[in-house]
Amino acid sequence: MKIFLKTEDEIELMRRANQLVGKTLGELAKHIKPGVTTLQLDKIADEFIRDHGAIPTFKNFPNPFGGPFPASICTSVNDVVVHGVPDSKTVLKDGDIISIDCGTLLDGFNGDSCYTFCVGDVSPEVRQLLKITKESLYLGIEQATAGKRVGDIGDTVQTYCESHGYGVVRELTGHGIGKEMHEDPQIPNYGRRGNGALLKSGMCIAIEPMITMGNRQIWMMPDKWTIRTRDGKPAAHFEHTIAIRRGKAEILSSFDEVEQLEGVLY
Repeated sequence: MKIFLKTEDEIELMRRANQLVGKTLGELAKHIKPGVTTLQLDKIADEFIRDHGAIPTFKNFPNPFGGPFPASICTSVNDVVVHGVPDSKTVLKDGDIISIDCGTLLDGFNGDSCYTFCVGDVSPEVRQLLKITKESLYLGIEQATAGKRVGDIGDTVQTYCESHGYGVVRELTGHGIGKEMHEDPQIPNYGRRGNGALLKSGMCIAIEPMITMGNRQIWMMPDKWTIRTRDGKPAAHFEHTIAIRRGKAEILSSFDEVEQLEGVLY
């Protein structure tokens, strides 16, 4: 395992990349409504990122199981947990949820964040899933301070989500981030306190709870990207990139633009 600690100048560059991700998600929030296709959202994101001098990191991202990712964002609707591929056939409907995962490469450093949006009138049960998943992200971030361990984050997310009866996906994790989108260490959403890599000031990590309404079992679709719940129940996904500090962690990405548009619904 090779963990890269970032300088203050590098963290500032990462903040810029991550703030652009937040602005991109905010731009997409304006267009998320019934009748819109996920491919339309992808085109909006691609243009917005490039207009701001960055590269969409996900475009052509390599896949050990198949071909490179063909789009600039991941659009995961309802029972799709992560890595949904935008297309012209997937039309958003009233009552859907959609997780949009977005990455940018700006001035040599990566930004990465995800938000799960409501489409129209979403059921209270599904809104509760989103609320708890989002809360678990911030509880995990509270554990991400120098001197603690990766397992402290995972244990907190797992305990909180499972206490509400939800499933915690094991096969997919958060990650270190910097000049590469995925760096060491992995940041699972489950674990035991006091276990795992030691968190040090200057580490930058992406924490991203992937939580299912039913059981935690998933499967990969034939496109070798799309990951769905096996029981067909909805899943939620929220992600922030943060910098580890000796005190409170610094959140480098932002949900502000999204929440200003839609309000803090959950």
